[in-house]
Amino acid sequence: MSAAPVDAAVPATSVGRIPVLDVRPVVHGGRRPAKAVVGETFEVTATVFREGHDAVAADVVLTDPEGRRGPFTPMRELAPGTDRWGAEVTPDAVGRWTYHVEAWGDPVATWRRHARIKIPAGIDTELVLEEGALLHERAAAGVPEPDRRAVLLAAADALRDERRPASSRLAAGLTPQVEAVLARHPLRDPLTTGDPMPLLVERERALYGSWYEFFPRSEGTPTHPHGTFRTAARRLPAIAAMGFDVLYLPPIHPIGTTHRKGKNNTLTPTPDDVGVPWAIGSPEGGHDTVHPQLGTLQDFTWFVTQAARHGLEIALDFALQCSPDHPWVHKHPDWFNHRPDHTIAHAENPPKKYQDIYPIAFDTDPQGLHAETCRILRHWMRTGVRIFRVDNPHTKPVAFWERVIADINRTDPDVIFLAEAFTRPAMMHTLAAIGFQQSYTYFTWRTTKRELTEYLTELSGQAACYMRPNLFPNTPDILHAYLQHGGRPAFEVRAVLAATLSPAWGIYSGYELCENTPLREGCEEYLDSEKYQLTPRDWEAAEREGRSIAPLITRLNTIRRENPALHLLRNLRFHQADQDPVIVYSKRRGANTVLVVANLDPHHTQEATVTLDMPQLGLDRHESVPVHDELTGETYHWGRANYVRLEPGGAHVLVVGRKDGGPHDHDRTAAVSAPASPGPHDAAARPSRPSTPQIGGSPAS
Repeated sequence: MSAAPVDAAVPATSVGRIPVLDVRPVVHGGRRPAKAVVGETFEVTATVFREGHDAVAADVVLTDPEGRRGPFTPMRELAPGTDRWGAEVTPDAVGRWTYHVEAWGDPVATWRRHARIKIPAGIDTELVLEEGALLHERAAAGVPEPDRRAVLLAAADALRDERRPASSRLAAGLTPQVEAVLARHPLRDPLTTGDPMPLLVERERALYGSWYEFFPRSEGTPTHPHGTFRTAARRLPAIAAMGFDVLYLPPIHPIGTTHRKGKNNTLTPTPDDVGVPWAIGSPEGGHDTVHPQLGTLQDFTWFVTQAARHGLEIALDFALQCSPDHPWVHKHPDWFNHRPDHTIAHAENPPKKYQDIYPIAFDTDPQGLHAETCRILRHWMRTGVRIFRVDNPHTKPVAFWERVIADINRTDPDVIFLAEAFTRPAMMHTLAAIGFQQSYTYFTWRTTKRELTEYLTELSGQAACYMRPNLFPNTPDILHAYLQHGGRPAFEVRAVLAATLSPAWGIYSGYELCENTPLREGCEEYLDSEKYQLTPRDWEAAEREGRSIAPLITRLNTIRRENPALHLLRNLRFHQADQDPVIVYSKRRGANTVLVVANLDPHHTQEATVTLDMPQLGLDRHESVPVHDELTGETYHWGRANYVRLEPGGAHVLVVGRKDGGPHDHDRTAAVSAPASPGPHDAAARPSRPSTPQIGGSPAS
């Protein structure tokens, strides 16, 4: 009686011949794709094991958007005995990829383990050597290159050569040349192929970039205070010179007059009050129209072009809401919530009230709203806009955004959406998972070492496969008490943190001037907020008088561009300092490692011992290496334990292993047990305060 075919004799199972379980990254059980950007390296992990004591191994395989299967990447057991395996992979093109894990038995590795025990002991010598020869012949059959195949066949012949001692025959099957061929072409038996997992790969700007927010209307002239796109363009060279990549504009549309807000959010505006840009719509038009005082659509397109010439992408605010004067109010009355008295309900977030804004009712005409939203987005995309900062997406249905973003990215995968959602964690995470490429975060409210460490560990961990944080220390709506009371040192250290903790960061115009006057004590609103009025600034005077931290911001953005480690999120690792106000963390990418030490106390100098996790830096535990401070231009030697002294707002951004710092490299000698004396200053490469962060260490050679 003939044997049944293997596939008939062995029914399909949920785990496979060799179980492949808990594959990560995975989003919503694989219903949504994990995310990466071109050139971003991330780790795929899985639980892999088998019965008995035979050797097991696993690989990761990427399949590109064209359906081409890439070479397998060998996985390693992350910790002995855990059955948890991992490997790093790097997609190299935009599009929808898949990845899967292949788990397999390794009969050659099993044979090697047994042979190393049995041959020296004289147990079943000839049988063991013949088993090895047969396995090497089987492996050779799967090697396409003749020269590599010959290596395995030669090993099989040597294993059978009875003229040689058994130990010599065994050694012939264990040579580095044989191992190299088997590493490239292993004998995989049995083999289990895990389920394919979706992976969305987007352009680098979805992960990495420096954002600058400003109001073009505040960039006027003495004779015409209300700025235009033509006058605002004068600010482009200075913004580009600070090293920013993205210029974010609040809404540029006509502003309603009904219930218009006056200065400081008053309900009694004067005829000269310009209104809130987020109160969109007037008889001049709505979301597809340019505010007449800013210019024309042609002027805006020209502005986008001018920004691009300075290396700046424009991010346009998209606020799906209306003033009472918006054309939609009369054309589509069913798009709004009507009260029993037939009035339309204005927006509220108690205790805040927005009498000048009508929210949208999304369930009355979802198809019409979807079509109109996509039309408006594509209208601005035709002017050159490829980034949208979406205002308050958490007040609209998640399913609405999922559909809109999918429709836009289906034809234009380079378009990026930033979710401005300061709300509950579940909503923030879900918005990121369903399509938003970037997300605002709670960073503004995380000011202590514990808060920052816990929150950034969360953001750079499993959440990083779908949620990309953009760290803003301030916004037109948010002036945190830390900035209000910490003064210039607070602004400096928060800039260092935002620029180095996350690959995406940004500031709202005026941050470089350390503007920190609140509307009133205990309030996060600015006094004389730019949301309600024009706010001209004398940038040249601020630079001349030393009131600007623009040199620090410029240096931070330069450091970011020069260090690939700062372009990533998932590589963030925290280290130890024995004082709570001192935070230490690192990022590593290939040979580039950046180590940041910062004083979170904006009022007091702090001294601390920093203890580094040397393997996380790619170093031996007792190694000592040069570290170059990219802010001060100085070089030190650091080991596992290091003394630091940091003044308020002080920080070190150290490139590990870099000795030659160029023209700003100042070696010095300092005792480990005492604070170091000040080194030379370089105004363009450090905070422009007269005080200098200090550090102790051995002299660099």
